[in-house]
Amino acid sequence: MLVVLIDIPKTTITATTATTTTSTTTSTATTTTETTTTTFNIGVLLNNGTGTFAAQVTYSTGVDPYSVAAADVNGDSKLDIIVTNYGSNNVGVLLNTGTGTFAAQVTYSTGSGPYSVAAADVNGDSTVDIIVGNDVSNNIGVLLNNGNGTFAAQVTYSTGSNPRSVVAADVNGDSKLDIIVANMNSNNVGVLLNNGNGTFAAQVTYSTGSNPYPVAAVDVSGDSKVDIIVANGGSNNVGVLLAACN
Repeated sequence: MLVVLIDIPKTTITATTATTTTSTTTSTATTTTETTTTTFNIGVLLNNGTGTFAAQVTYSTGVDPYSVAAADVNGDSKLDIIVTNYGSNNVGVLLNTGTGTFAAQVTYSTGSGPYSVAAADVNGDSTVDIIVGNDVSNNIGVLLNNGNGTFAAQVTYSTGSNPRSVVAADVNGDSKLDIIVANMNSNNVGVLLNNGNGTFAAQVTYSTGSNPYPVAAVDVSGDSKVDIIVANGGSNNVGVLLAACN
């Protein structure tokens, strides 16, 4: 809002922002700036025990928290929270204090635009690792658990364009968790097979509809093999990719 006060011709008016004086007129322009503060957080709503929920308790995150996962990352049998902070280019880990409240996040660097996150033991050491889809970098990052709830620097694997959703599942029956990623702007899903030690082979892609985004991995045909379900946002349909019988 701009307010201009003019006194003619002898009285001088003083303001805190700007004063302009001529030989005959003193005018003061005062500008009021409205500042909007955006807070970024996650909310936890505890169950009252009856299927109803208490008011949320919020915990600060980085900029634009896009995806969350719950897993016990430090082996204390309490579920912790993992969050992708899209605008901060990191993931945050909030450890459970043991009472359903959470410590401040500890952050770990990712690629650009971390979008989706999954938590799974990919190297067989009985600790939960982090998988993140880096939307802008066009790769996925795998952050291995150091064994104590802290994480090593990410190792990246190339994907298609805009990997928006990631899941972990054993797709080839070797008891190792592989990675499935939806490449939104490549119109395909990629499957990265686990090498057996927590590293992954290059993705093999399978065509989908337009703009695949959320992806799930489950046996829908009852043959004990993991199939892929993907929602094609640009085609307005759901695609089911059945596992081939080898």
